[in-house]
Amino acid sequence: MSDDGAILDIIDTILVANPDKVEQYKSGKDKLFGFFVGETMKASKGSANPAKVNELLKQRLG
Repeated sequence: MSDDGAILDIIDTILVANPDKVEQYKSGKDKLFGFFVGETMKASKGSANPAKVNELLKQRLG
């Protein structure tokens, strides 16, 4: 899956479901980025393009 829209839908759902982790990430806990990547890959059942997931997550969390 490389469709930005579909991946962004998954990312947005995960970020809304984990506001505490988003706040921790923005406070400097960079290791949580892996959590968000993992959750996105799990939600897409491994079909999302990992490079695209990283890119879109950086935009959303930026």
